Amino acid sequence: MEAASDTLRWIAVDNSLAKSIWSGANQLAGYATSHCSRQPRGPAPAMRHPSSPVRWLLGSSGRTAVQLAGVSGAAAVALGAYGAHKLRAGDHNPELVQVFDTANRYHMLHSLALLGAPLCRRPGLVAALLSSGILVFSGTCYYYALTGDKSVRRFTPYGGMLLIAGWLAMAL
Repeated sequence: MEAASDTLRWIAVDNSLAKSIWSGANQLAGYATSHCSRQPRGPAPAMRHPSSPVRWLLGSSGRTAVQLAGVSGAAAVALGAYGAHKLRAGDHNPELVQVFDTANRYHMLHSLALLGAPLCRRPGLVAALLSSGILVFSGTCYYYALTGDKSVRRFTPYGGMLLIAGWLAMAL
């Protein structure tokens, strides 16, 4: 079980992609807090060669959000099947099964919400917030449900706030 815990920790926290996503989410939060004023601005400069995945997503068309929704939805179905076989096959804590079900339900619901991002005024922002929220909220819940390790649970509320911000960004 310790090997699975170490593997999931590496997937969720320690690998370079996860570190890049956490860094991008921090940059996005900094951008959102520093650029949320009502002063009119000129048009945003075109981004030809973005330097980070977050900038690529924010400057992207709605097609990227639809592709991201497809990948995220497929991952939600795969994780749901894995959880159904792994957690229900043995003698598992009912609380962990419930946490896994919540993570999977939120993952699927917000993957579907990503499909609506191209219809919004700022599709890149909506997609970035929702996908970051899925990763942080559902990812930490999945990790806890599969390992029983509560160390990453402190990040779950931040994922929830990102999901709420994604829904509010749809209203912009």
